[in-house]
Amino acid sequence: MIDVLEKRCINYELFTDKKISRNQLIINNTIFIAGDHSVFAYIFKKYRLAHPADCYPKALQNYLKRDIRETTIHNISNSFDGNIPYIFVKPKLKTKLFTGFTIASPLDLYRLMEFPGNTELYFSPIVNWKAEYRVFVNNSKIVGIKKYNGEEGYEPDMTVVQNAVNDLENSEERTKAYGIDFGILSTGETALVEWNDGYALGSYGLDKEIYTDLLLARWCEIING
Repeated sequence: MIDVLEKRCINYELFTDKKISRNQLIINNTIFIAGDHSVFAYIFKKYRLAHPADCYPKALQNYLKRDIRETTIHNISNSFDGNIPYIFVKPKLKTKLFTGFTIASPLDLYRLMEFPGNTELYFSPIVNWKAEYRVFVNNSKIVGIKKYNGEEGYEPDMTVVQNAVNDLENSEERTKAYGIDFGILSTGETALVEWNDGYALGSYGLDKEIYTDLLLARWCEIING
């Protein structure tokens, strides 16, 4: 991204976590901010900026191809009476609190114990993803697709992908720029893995110019309300 900013003669300044903790990060609609989720968590909280937090938008429910439910760490740890569930869990709101993982043993369940019991979770049955792709969208258009996991020879059904983008764009849950992760199941179906807002989106090797434009578009939408 720095290469692109320099090419466009846009001045930039790198900052550290210390600058954030000292409230020294200047934020206004003339300054572009790029950072990870911890940076934006600070920005959203301090400036009370609205942003979607649900990685499974209602507009995309039909594309999940699996049953995803909500619970808390307390509930999930107290509802199985010694029978360990074979499920996938991930945080609902604090999406980067921990990386989603499979619970298949008591040790897996204990991994949740380091977090508050009222932490909200999503849980779902285990599915077999053959390959996973990130679809990048900016201003309602698909601007790139990058594979980030899985076997060769599996590609998403682009009709399904485009229909999902259209459905989201026609809803109130859309943002200016985002990434939608799709996977190919062992059944051959193309299914939604998760939706990711565009403010701190991993590039997975997307063209630098396209990636920078995507981040800029989403930041402008956030800061201008």
